[in-house]
Amino acid sequence: ASALRAQDSTASERTVVVAGLPVGLSNDQLSAILVKSCFQDEGGKVEDVIYPTRTKGVAFVIFKEKRAAENVIRQKKYHVTKKAQLTVSPFSVKVFSSVKALLDLSIFRSQILLESLVMDLKRKIPTLTFSSLGPKGKIYVEGSYLAITRLKETLLTKAISLLEKDRNYVSEGRSWRSQSPQKSLQESENPVVTLRTYVPEPPGSGETLILDTNVFLYLKCKCRFYKRTLKRFCILCQERVDGEVTTVFLEDANDGSQPSNARCVKGLIEEWSQSLLLELRKETLLLEGKGERERRNIEQACKKLCDRHHRVLVNVCGTHIDIVGPSSDTFLFKTELTKLIEQKVS
Repeated sequence: ASALRAQDSTASERTVVVAGLPVGLSNDQLSAILVKSCFQDEGGKVEDVIYPTRTKGVAFVIFKEKRAAENVIRQKKYHVTKKAQLTVSPFSVKVFSSVKALLDLSIFRSQILLESLVMDLKRKIPTLTFSSLGPKGKIYVEGSYLAITRLKETLLTKAISLLEKDRNYVSEGRSWRSQSPQKSLQESENPVVTLRTYVPEPPGSGETLILDTNVFLYLKCKCRFYKRTLKRFCILCQERVDGEVTTVFLEDANDGSQPSNARCVKGLIEEWSQSLLLELRKETLLLEGKGERERRNIEQACKKLCDRHHRVLVNVCGTHIDIVGPSSDTFLFKTELTKLIEQKVS
């Protein structure tokens, strides 16, 4: 909750991220006072210091004026003690600022009017932005991660509801046929009222969750928790990356003789993802307009820096490169990357 205080619209521009605080040197209250006195002398009037945060050795410093924060960022490095060097970076945008997803609603076409479905979704989740509905039932949706997650849950509920109606309809039809075989035979000759004989079965003990792609990749590649948890609870995992959204399907690897662990693992992954939501930041390097040689140089520089910055994830996309990690780490990574690129160009 303390980290969220630094994210309101008026304070974000006056906030800096301070990394490198010695952990265990003193209690949290004394550390906050020490940081405040350090930046009060160097930068300007400090409004508040948020410490501790979710990341060890990291504090948020909020200044009274935006200019003071800018001056502190220019200097970049400070010493709170003779041995402890602090690194200052700007309070950057979170990974979850906005998510864009492409929905395929064509699976609902035979059971519901798609235009009515879209209108219903707009009414239930007004914070989402919808594009016009395509001829094949596809539509772009943009909004916060939480809104996209709610959309997914709404569509799953709708699909299950329609599935249950279909199953009841088939069940009633079969019962009616057994009572009146003569009438059933007559109806089977009429293609307009022929009942469907196949109803898809829902997955047994599986669980589905939706994650931001950058956060999912960070969780999978940088956090041992993810793979260890799947292995410990004997969970099979299917992952589908679709642009900025990744769908993860979890299923028990056992034969059903033991209680299902899929729901428990889903809860653990969601809890971990929410923690990353507050900690991770994203820096983006645009590749549009750059030649093949320049792109190759940038990718090589990223690979070189990754060996030194183990807490940073680099996701190379077609038009840009996403640099994801804790705020101070991503800032340092991009700063060093810019220098390396300039050296190669010169």
